[in-house]
Amino acid sequence: MNLKITNLSKTYKNGVKALDNLNLEIGTGMFGLLGPNGAGKSSLMRTIATLQKPDSGSIEFDGTDILQDQMSLRKVLGYLPQEFGVYPNMSAESLLDYFAQLKGISSKKERQEIIKQVLEVTNLYEVRMKFVNGYSGGMKQRFGIAQLLLNNPKLIIVDEPTSGLDPAERHRFLNVLREIGTNHTVIFSTHIVDDVKELCNEVAILNGGKILTKGTPTAVIAALQGTIWTKVIDRESLEENEKKFNVISSNYNQDNTLNIRVQSTEQPDEAFVMAVPQLEDVYFVALKKDTVLC
Repeated sequence: MNLKITNLSKTYKNGVKALDNLNLEIGTGMFGLLGPNGAGKSSLMRTIATLQKPDSGSIEFDGTDILQDQMSLRKVLGYLPQEFGVYPNMSAESLLDYFAQLKGISSKKERQEIIKQVLEVTNLYEVRMKFVNGYSGGMKQRFGIAQLLLNNPKLIIVDEPTSGLDPAERHRFLNVLREIGTNHTVIFSTHIVDDVKELCNEVAILNGGKILTKGTPTAVIAALQGTIWTKVIDRESLEENEKKFNVISSNYNQDNTLNIRVQSTEQPDEAFVMAVPQLEDVYFVALKKDTVLC
């Protein structure tokens, strides 16, 4: 299964260019789409899900032009948007049965089997009789995954699914995604670098509607080997260091000093120590280069 996006563009009526001649190819497994808020991630997800039309470009999934044949994609699509509403005063089991009927599963026995399966996959079986509107944020997100799995989708899109989750809920949710990602094409859109680092076998960084970099986490991190340097500075000297060096990030220490990370092919000065590059460095380097080019 392969998703191929070619020369995709979308400009909204307010003049915002959400997608800018975007090209991307995605295979089976977990694909992380990483970018800041407003980068175009949700616009891309909605366009792939055939919820909005692009101004130009094409999208093919498994050899089918989905912009021309939207129903072919919708039959094999599972989509979890940023905001997933649920009906009040219905148990998870009853609500999933309702969704399964909407998806055309007419056999009661077949519905019972698939509902039991998706509840177990999402670790919700023990709370299947509880009302969904009483679930925690993480449980609601896992319920969202359960409903999209009802039709055994080939392509799964999850848009900013861990925003607002506490650490324990986030961990449980990511474990569910990790499990389903082995057998599906899953596009995981987020601005949280750690989510992608833990889950995805391939990653792309998006900003301004363009793909800035793409590859396996190992490969994109390796490309920065020997170019990331760090040193501790006083807070007051941050602006001075930013003028002198290519500072890509800074973090506070407990003693109120700052740990800055700089990209350079050579040691910036004798106070800097070479650091092991991280996916977060790849993210900040790509965004800073894009800002400079703009």
